[in-house]
Amino acid sequence: MLNPFSVDIAIDLGTANTLIHVRDKGIVLNEPSIVAMDRRSGKPVAIGQEALMMHERTHKDIETIRPLNDGVIADFSVADALIRGFIKRVKPGFMTSIGRMVICVPSGITEVERRAVKDAAQNAGARQVMLIDEPMAAAIGIGLHVQEPVGNMIVDIGGGTTEIAVIALNGIVVDESIRVGGNELDEAVMQYFKKHHNLLIGSRTAERIKCEIGSAQKLEPELELSVKGRDLVTGVPKVRVVSSEDVREALRPSVNQIAAAVVRALERTPPELGGDVLERGIMLTGGGALLKGLDDYLRERTELPVFSADDPLTAVVRGTGSVLEDLDGFMPVLSPN
Repeated sequence: MLNPFSVDIAIDLGTANTLIHVRDKGIVLNEPSIVAMDRRSGKPVAIGQEALMMHERTHKDIETIRPLNDGVIADFSVADALIRGFIKRVKPGFMTSIGRMVICVPSGITEVERRAVKDAAQNAGARQVMLIDEPMAAAIGIGLHVQEPVGNMIVDIGGGTTEIAVIALNGIVVDESIRVGGNELDEAVMQYFKKHHNLLIGSRTAERIKCEIGSAQKLEPELELSVKGRDLVTGVPKVRVVSSEDVREALRPSVNQIAAAVVRALERTPPELGGDVLERGIMLTGGGALLKGLDDYLRERTELPVFSADDPLTAVVRGTGSVLEDLDGFMPVLSPN
C-alpha cells in the first residue's frame, strides 16, 4: 500500500537540464542544472532558471556552478543543493517524504560515478534509489518495445554526453558513450568566434547561435544572425553578423565525432540485430537531436534510416517516468546496483 505522505519521483539529472516526473502527475519540473552560490557563506542563492539568469552576469561574491560535467557529478555538495532544491519544489507538502526515486545515468560511467549519483539522491531524502541507463530510458520514452527480441538503436545527444546503444530483450547489447554533447557544441562556437572573428562571446550567446542558425547540413536558404561580444583587439563591445555556414564549420568536428561513434556502434552490432536496425532505423533523442539537418547528415554517413523523435528533450524523463509508474514490469531494465 502506498504511503499517502510519501511521493515517488523519476529524475533525468542532465548536464544542461534537470527534469522531474512525479508518480501519477507526469513531468512537473524542467529547469537548467545550475546553482548560484554565495562565495562568502557557501550557500545557494538560486537554482535552476533563476540561477541561469545570473550566469555570466554575477559579481565577485556570487558564482554560478554547473555541478554535473559530462553527465556525471563533478561537484558533490553543489549537486546535493541542486537536487534538494528541485525536490523541495515538487513535493506537495512539507511533511511529504520521498519514497522511491528512479534516476537515469549515462551508460558509460564508472561504478564510482554511479555510487555518487545514488549517494546524492539518498542525501536528498530518498528511501530507495534505482538507476537506469539513459539510452534505455530514452527508448522507453519514445515508445519502443525494449522487451522484444528485436534490435532498436538509440542515439541520445545530451548536454554532456552522447549515448549510443542497441537495445533488445530489456538489455543493452552494444553501447558507445562519448563525452561530446550540447556543451561541446557551444564551446566550439565560442572558439570559432575567438579565432575567426576576434570576438569573445559567452556560453549563453553561443547556445543561442547554435539553436537559431546551427546546422549539420546545408540550409535552404542559409541564415544570418547579429552577435554581440567583446572585440579581442580593442577590448570594447562589438556586433558581428555571422552566417549559418560559419556556424556549421564550427560544429563540424563535434558532429563528425558523433557520427564516428554511431558507425563504431554499428560495427560492433551482431548481424541479426543489425538487420533490425536497417529495417527500423536509428532514433535520435536528447537536445542535440534538434540540431538542424543532423538526421540527414547521419543518414548519409550510415546509409540507414534516421529519425528524430517527437519532443526529443523529454524522451529520457518520459521513459524514466514510465519505469516509475510500472516498476514491477520494468524491473529487468534497471541497473542491478
